[in-house]
Order: sequence, then structure tokens, then C-alpha cells
Amino acid sequence: MSAIEDLVAELAKLPGIGPKTAQRLTFHLLKQPPEAAGRLADAIRRVRDRVTACPTCGNLTDETPCAICADPRRDASVLCVVEEASDVGAIERSARFRGRYHVLGGRLSPLDGVGPESLRLEGLLERVSNGSGVREVIVATNPSMEGEVTATYLQQLLRPTGVRVTRIARGLPVGGDLEYADGVTIAQALEARRDMSDGA
Repeated sequence: MSAIEDLVAELAKLPGIGPKTAQRLTFHLLKQPPEAAGRLADAIRRVRDRVTACPTCGNLTDETPCAICADPRRDASVLCVVEEASDVGAIERSARFRGRYHVLGGRLSPLDGVGPESLRLEGLLERVSNGSGVREVIVATNPSMEGEVTATYLQQLLRPTGVRVTRIARGLPVGGDLEYADGVTIAQALEARRDMSDGA
């Protein structure tokens, strides 16, 4: 296999990158000055060498603890539980959540051999144990079948702790059209409706 074919094959393994995009990226890199390719290679190497899971929340970071766990302005009484570290970035982009996170490192999927022992559940239980100050856990798993199973499992797991467990609402996206929404999405939007009579 030639060097070009080798790079195309490696790039095509990345999520969302098909063979054609991998080929375009390869030829783009070949047009760049050698130092540009060197900077990219160095950045990839640094990420692999320095980034690890935060020992507190499981978010990916090159600091210990991560910047969110270390930030005294964050509300330590509210934990948002997500499946993967990439979900933290998605919620942070909303600029509406000021609590802290707990990254499970996946979701329950018995068919794929992912059981409770594969997730960071012990750490979650430690964080919400009596005297920790956590009063609410927001379950923000994806609205897939596995995400729903994980959410239900978390609700049952956390019930004995006495901590309030909530689930993020699901429904129509902003700018979406009812005409093009599927029945499940509309049903979830109806279930998650809010009262407008008080001017909210």
C-alpha cells in the first residue's frame, strides 16, 4: 500500500469521514507546506499523550481535575449525567447549565456487551452519597433505546440516595416544522409541554 493510500485508509476510519472525504483531506494535506503537516501530527501526538479522563467527572482533559470540576463558580449541587465527554461540549455550548458533570463513558447496551460494570456508576454513587451536597441529578442520555434504558437504570440506581433525579426534555427542535416531524418526536414534545398561562 502506498503512503497516500495508507493515509486515506487511516482518515477514513474517523467518524463521519468516508473514503472520498478522506481522499480530499489527504490531497489537501499534500498541498500544504511540510510544517503544516508537522503541526497537525504534533497536535495529534500531544492530545494522545496529555489528555486523560478527569478522575472526578470522567470528562476528557489535560488538567487534573478538569476546568469544570475546578471552577468554584459551578453549582456542585447539580450534576448532569451524560454518556460521553463529547456530550459535555454540546451542553456547554448552550451556555445555560452552570452545574457539574458526570460522564458515564457509554450507555447500557446488553447486545453489545455493555452492562452496568462497564460504566462509571460507582463514581456517580460516590458523588451523590449522603453529605455530598448534590441535590439534583439531571439525566442527559441520548433519546435512543439504549439511552432510555440507561436513564431508567440510573433512576432506579439513584432512588435510594434520596437525590432528585430529572430527565432532559425531548421534542421539536427550534425552527423545526410539525409537518416534517415523526410521530415519536411529536409525542415527546406533547409530553414535555410547559404551562404558558403564567406568562412563562
